[in-house]
Amino acid sequence: MTMHWWDRAGWWVKDYLTASRLLLSGLTSRADPGDYRSGTERPCVVIPGVYETWHFMRPIVEALHERGHPVFVVADLGHNRRPVLESAELVARFVADHGLDDVFIAAHSKGGLIGKYAMLKLDPDRRFVRMVAIATPFSGSRYANWAPNRTLRAFRADDPITAALAAEDVVNDRITSVYGAFDPIIPESSVLPGAENIELPTGGHFRILRDPRTIALVVAEATGPQA
Repeated sequence: MTMHWWDRAGWWVKDYLTASRLLLSGLTSRADPGDYRSGTERPCVVIPGVYETWHFMRPIVEALHERGHPVFVVADLGHNRRPVLESAELVARFVADHGLDDVFIAAHSKGGLIGKYAMLKLDPDRRFVRMVAIATPFSGSRYANWAPNRTLRAFRADDPITAALAAEDVVNDRITSVYGAFDPIIPESSVLPGAENIELPTGGHFRILRDPRTIALVVAEATGPQA
């Protein structure tokens, strides 16, 4: 998909307007994540991106729940500012404590790194069956080199955890990476070798969360064959 500079500029504006709306939704919403835990289909865990609450992924949460999936939010992640390793430990502990098996992960951005680490290093019983990672910096982002704090600088390509995750491909065949043709935060794209990589003809780092094609892909992966 060819994009001119004016297309990219337009996507920048649209994307940050979407991020602002999603942030406002999290501040004003009275939705209780516990309301989405009912269902008889494969259990799903959602992992949002850095500085995000679960509300950023609410369209995906609602779509999964409508299809009969119990959807779980790891409340201890908060706004997801912890290091990837620590956050992955929280996710793995949550899944074990709740006795969940055959778990599907839906993740956004940093959430995909957290999910991959959990699958790779913290899942001896293979509780995590598959993950769809949306707009995840699997190869890092050059913009992280100029980030103002450690939380964002962790997305450098040479960060020890980011680099180690990029080098490990054991679980990549259980990951679907979904991303747009233009991402204002991850210019390197979200291609993950050995994974199923799906580029959508759209742009944005946040708008893709609300794209009907993204939501349909997540639901289709979650309702796939049982492990």
